Amino acid sequence: MLFTKEVGIDLGTANLLIYVKGEGIVIDEPSVVAIDAETKKCLAAGQDAKDMLGRTPGRVLAIRPLKDGVIADFEVTEIMLNFFLKKLSLKGMFQRPTILICCPSNITSVERNAIRDCAYRAGAKKVYIEEEPKVAAVGAGLDISKPSGNMVLDIGGGTTDVAVLSLGEIVSSTSLKVAGDTFDRDIIKYVKDEKKLLIGDRTAEEIKKQIGTAWKGSRSETMEVSGRDLVTGLPTSITLVSEEIESAMRENLQNVVRACRTVLEQTPPELSSDIVTRGIVLTGGGALLHGIDELLRNELHIPVYVAENALRCVAEGTGILLENLHLVR
Repeated sequence: MLFTKEVGIDLGTANLLIYVKGEGIVIDEPSVVAIDAETKKCLAAGQDAKDMLGRTPGRVLAIRPLKDGVIADFEVTEIMLNFFLKKLSLKGMFQRPTILICCPSNITSVERNAIRDCAYRAGAKKVYIEEEPKVAAVGAGLDISKPSGNMVLDIGGGTTDVAVLSLGEIVSSTSLKVAGDTFDRDIIKYVKDEKKLLIGDRTAEEIKKQIGTAWKGSRSETMEVSGRDLVTGLPTSITLVSEEIESAMRENLQNVVRACRTVLEQTPPELSSDIVTRGIVLTGGGALLHGIDELLRNELHIPVYVAENALRCVAEGTGILLENLHLVR
């Protein structure tokens, strides 16, 4: 029996992380692929491809194959997985890896099968699929095997998952398609409508990271932003302040708060009492948005903590689950 590699994949809308058992997280790159439009050949993937987003000539396409946490472009997702698995040289002649892959909690069986097929076609011997909030909770260091309530809010690039866990399973959960990318779009829309300036996705993401905040008045910074003036059609710069970004994202941030409320309302009272004392753990890239913990604390009146390794929680969770595959099976 040849040694089979065990691999955990966090197939995110914004980032792809790969965990190899015994080695830790070996790949942490943006989920972007650049392909030649004519030959469909993969030119670059990950960070190299992300740098090309919105800057490519006609025959080069920079694509983000995942949208809202699910596979939007099957072929390109397969190209991307193949690219990274080949880079790790996990597929030998005789050995094919066992893959544990994560998906949002409320996806349809069709979307789930698409993820599974993709992993098999990328050369997996066996594929396990786990729900993201559960894996994120494990990665954040919560012990979900005991009969006590843990609540996780995982804000990714394409989806936000809210779940209450107990005894290693999800008790109540919801998944909404409001997450990092949505906030970027809100910022683009705001700048376009209010400032008559067109900016790209990457610029919007920079604005969100540098001066964005979820809690009014908790940050007052300014940033110079360049783009195309809608009136003259010429490149120009303007200055934005934190307050404006907060107001741009406010509506969708409230949707996230509402989702938390909904899950809390569906939670059995015994578990609710656990959550009041233990609080909510925030994971995913969205957890790094300035002031989001404060917003939730004030809206829900329960403690809120941001996981230390928020961006890598899911990938590290796959690692812990690979050590304990009997729990997944």
